[in-house]
Amino acid sequence: MMGVSSGLELLTLPHGHQLRLDLLERFYTMSIMMAVDLLGCTGSTEERAALLHKTIQLAAELKSNLGNMFGFAAVMRALELPQISRLEQTWVTLRQRHTEGAILYEKKLKPFMKNMNDGKESNALANTTLPHIIPVLSLLERGMAVGDALEPWESAEVGVDVVMYHLEAARTIAHHGGIYRTNSETKLQGFQERAEIHDIFQTEFQMRLLWGSRGSEGSQSERYEKFDKVLTALSYKLEPAVRHSEL
Repeated sequence: MMGVSSGLELLTLPHGHQLRLDLLERFYTMSIMMAVDLLGCTGSTEERAALLHKTIQLAAELKSNLGNMFGFAAVMRALELPQISRLEQTWVTLRQRHTEGAILYEKKLKPFMKNMNDGKESNALANTTLPHIIPVLSLLERGMAVGDALEPWESAEVGVDVVMYHLEAARTIAHHGGIYRTNSETKLQGFQERAEIHDIFQTEFQMRLLWGSRGSEGSQSERYEKFDKVLTALSYKLEPAVRHSEL
C-alpha cells in the first residue's frame, strides 16, 4: 500500500496527507454524532443523566478493554464540548444517580485524556489496538483543527517538549503497525460483521447524515461552524441559561 507496511505508517509520511484529513474528519464527525445523541435526549434530566453515564461507560470500554484510543478520544471530546459540559442539572443528576460513573469520568478518564495530550501518558503496546494519533494528525494538518482552544503543544511553556514527545510517538506508531493489527485481530475474534450496517461506520455516511448530501460537500470550516451553532441551540433548549433576576 503506497510503499508502506500499514496505514499507521502512511499517516506519518508526506504522501499520507489525504489519509490524515480523512481520519481527522472521522474523528470530528464521531464526536459530533455523540454530542447530537446526548443533546437529542429531550426526556427527563434522569434519562439524560443515564445516557451520559452510558457514554462514559463507552469511553471506559474503548480505553481499557478494546485499547481503541482513537475512539476513546472521540467520545471524550464529545463529553468535553462546552454544549455538553454546561448541562449543570444533567451532571448533578449523574453524580447523584450514577456516582461511580461520575467518579470514573472526573478522576480517571479526564486526567488520562489530558495526560495523553500533554505527552505525559503512553499506551501499553500489548493492549492497544489503535493508538492515540490525534496529536500527530493535528500537528501535521494544523489547518484542519476545529475550535479556538490552544493545543498543549501551542503553549509557550511546554510546547516544544510536547511536540517532540508526539513526533517521537509517531515514529513508534509507524514502527509497530503490525503489533496493533495483531492486537486488533485478537480483540475481534468471533466478531461477525453485518453487511447491512457497514455504511453507518463510513465517514462519508456520517457527513451526509449530519449535513446532507449537498452540505457535506461544502466548506469544512462553514460546516463545523454551523453545526456548533446547532449544538449550542440544542444545549440551551435542554437547560436554558439562568437569568440574573432568577438568582
